Amino acid sequence: MYSERALIISGSDKGLDGVASFLKASGCRTVVTIFSGSEARRTIQYNDYELIIINTPLKDEFGHQLALKLSETTCSGIILICKADMAEEMGNRTIDYGISVISKPLNKNLFLQAIRTSIGFHQRLFTLHRENHKLRTKLEETRYISQAKFLLIVNQDMSEESAHRYIEKTAMDTRRTRKEVAQEIIDKYK
Repeated sequence: MYSERALIISGSDKGLDGVASFLKASGCRTVVTIFSGSEARRTIQYNDYELIIINTPLKDEFGHQLALKLSETTCSGIILICKADMAEEMGNRTIDYGISVISKPLNKNLFLQAIRTSIGFHQRLFTLHRENHKLRTKLEETRYISQAKFLLIVNQDMSEESAHRYIEKTAMDTRRTRKEVAQEIIDKYK
């Protein structure tokens, strides 16, 4: 297992040192600890974590709602630790969000397996997020180029092929992106 940064959110200090030590021994370089859901919501806005562990209950809430929110707003792998009598219910509430639920007292083998699964989940989700970003960027570029080609066809009486060649050649000759050239054409004719 390898993780650059992990966040532990826990309502109490009990067992916290053990969890942090276990994470570091398992290959996690940086372990950050906070004690409330509101503090977690603030922290997560400015920092990225591969792994988030929520040891319930927190000081200001139980923690499962925080886990759901974090699963929607981050690419982090999330583990929810709760008492054994709550584990099944929490598992049912969070299963659709990819959150691992483990019960107290912690079994080291199960905990390590949950960590590995959560890190793998993070890596897969992060890769998909990066690919999604590339596709959105490409789609935006295509929209600009299509609009610029249309304006060249209407205003310069070019064919679609010649408008496309014009944009590509201008981009190459001026050492700019096709999107920048397309934006310039759009600005000129609008």
